[in-house]
Amino acid sequence: MATEVQSVSRALRQAYGFDDVALAPAALNIDPADVSLSMNLGPYELRTPVLASAMDAVVDPSFAIGFGKLGGLAVLNLEGLQTRFENAGHALEEVAEASQEEATAVLQRLYTEPIKGHLVEARISEIKRAGQLAAASVTPQAAENLSTMAIEAGVDILVVQSTVATARFESSTGRALDLAGFCKRSPVPVLAGNCVGYQAATELFECGIAGLLVGVGPGSACTSRQVLGVGVPQITATLDVAQARDDYLARTGRYVPIVTDGGMRLGSDVAKAVAAGADAVMIGSPLAQTREAPGRGFHWGMATGHAELPRGVRIEVGVTCSLQQLLFGPSTRSDGTRNLVGALRLAMSMCGAHNIREMHNAELIVAPAVKTEGKLYQMAAGM
Repeated sequence: MATEVQSVSRALRQAYGFDDVALAPAALNIDPADVSLSMNLGPYELRTPVLASAMDAVVDPSFAIGFGKLGGLAVLNLEGLQTRFENAGHALEEVAEASQEEATAVLQRLYTEPIKGHLVEARISEIKRAGQLAAASVTPQAAENLSTMAIEAGVDILVVQSTVATARFESSTGRALDLAGFCKRSPVPVLAGNCVGYQAATELFECGIAGLLVGVGPGSACTSRQVLGVGVPQITATLDVAQARDDYLARTGRYVPIVTDGGMRLGSDVAKAVAAGADAVMIGSPLAQTREAPGRGFHWGMATGHAELPRGVRIEVGVTCSLQQLLFGPSTRSDGTRNLVGALRLAMSMCGAHNIREMHNAELIVAPAVKTEGKLYQMAAGM
């Protein structure tokens, strides 16, 4: 007897990225000096709502210290080169010197070096000795083991991060991380990521996480969207997760900050992410361009060195400015790639937002022509 198959009617919905929308100015303008950019992750306050991505080309202990002094939070990858090699600089130099054809193979080889427990402790201790918050990233598979070492070394914030994070995971071959139990046992706040949907975000909030990273595949060095076809443009992803956060707050009284992770290159992108509901942003490739970054003018994603299916590529971003200039200026460039924090502050003042939470109420409009309207001469000049 043939099985009857019922047809399912499905409709595609429109999704928006940073270039598809614009901020509408409010009837109230505020002096930029009166705008507060501070936000909280667990018990900690960040003066600058920017996190540095847990990527080897972006964060080493020295960068984390400098970034912390500027008010942000840099996340160290505990499964990266810093915990595999005593002298990570030699490994980073090898990556930088590889040809484009050789780069992925070099990364795959370097990431087969075992992680060393004493280096986990040493890298975190270096950040702590400088008086800065230490944040560290682990994958769900390594979370139990590496988090114990990190906590003993004094880590302040743990980030459990994978390409797609969910509270539910089915497997016939292995045991998944019990995220709710992990959060309950952890003596430090736990951020999780990455997520792009309402239901998944709600279930992650219910696990007791202290923050949620938003974004699948938007980073410049990530090829997950190309290789797997999986991802949601960042404005829509942030709006969906922010709605889940607000509904969870109304139901429980607990506010869980969300962090838009990846895809931002301009100050306007940062401002739009916050308007869509982000409490902070996480960036990678712009920071990899700074003189303080360890990547030597190159950048690559965490999955670039995957042994079987790399989902990233080494890209050359160059060394173009200091960390101070990128975040706070001064800048002689008018393309929005410098003074990202200053741009956020000014956009908030124009949108009538005294603080990050008020910026969530700013009006976003669908405006695909916002960058080209009236800009004929700029476009002709390649701007």
